[in-house]
Amino acid sequence: MNFQQKLQKIVKRNKSLVCVGLDPDIKKFPKGLKKSPSSIFSFNKAIIDATNKLVCVYKLNIAFYEAYGLEGLKQFKKTIEYLKKKYPHIPIVLDGKRADIGNTSKMYAKAFFEYWGGDALTVYPHLGLDSLEPFFRYKDKLVILLIRTSNPDAKMFQDVMVGKHPYYIEIARQIKEWPYPNIGIFVGATYPHELKQIRKIFPDKIFLSAGIGVQAASIKQAIQAGRDKKGENIMYNASRSIIYASSGKDFAERAAEETEKLRDSMNKYRFEK
Repeated sequence: MNFQQKLQKIVKRNKSLVCVGLDPDIKKFPKGLKKSPSSIFSFNKAIIDATNKLVCVYKLNIAFYEAYGLEGLKQFKKTIEYLKKKYPHIPIVLDGKRADIGNTSKMYAKAFFEYWGGDALTVYPHLGLDSLEPFFRYKDKLVILLIRTSNPDAKMFQDVMVGKHPYYIEIARQIKEWPYPNIGIFVGATYPHELKQIRKIFPDKIFLSAGIGVQAASIKQAIQAGRDKKGENIMYNASRSIIYASSGKDFAERAAEETEKLRDSMNKYRFEK
């Protein structure tokens, strides 16, 4: 089963476009949980077990694990293995933001898709097609290209004019011509105008978006800009606003409450004209 098939099934099953980001920061761990890298899996497991019926995908940003060295990476692997064993129907996006010359990208792809076992990976398209072809060879995996990021200074370079179009549009126009069905697209929810523009260029592609939550993107604007004609084919990531909803022993329950609230808010606008 490829990523798109897996995503479509879970969206229908859970009636959700919510992607929960498992980005552990041990300084923010709740009371009763040891503030140590060795507690990361326990934290993640509690969040997963509480939210699995409310999400369409989980996203793990490897930076939050690499920061804790070998122990952090052990916890990364343990979390992925738990998801694949206990909840194999839920896709796993690995947020690695990788890309390099083809020979190096080949090894990045092998690491994230074979060793770590992700269903999808975020990559930068700025080095051109030959830097991404090694990722596309994994035909059942989704390769998510970062077109327009969610941070405030995204415009610093991404809005630079290239001929008649800003750089992010020129990137999208060229990617549109690439003959790979497993291309995914990232556009930040904090830029609904740009999200709508790029959705028009890629009406049938799977999108990943972020910025709903702590970055305070408008849910209504983000949904109406990013959804496809069926009101789906997009995953909206929220991390801090969900996994750190409580600093008490009820952190997992509160995470579930916030996830359900976000899911329901999104569903209000999914099919609205």
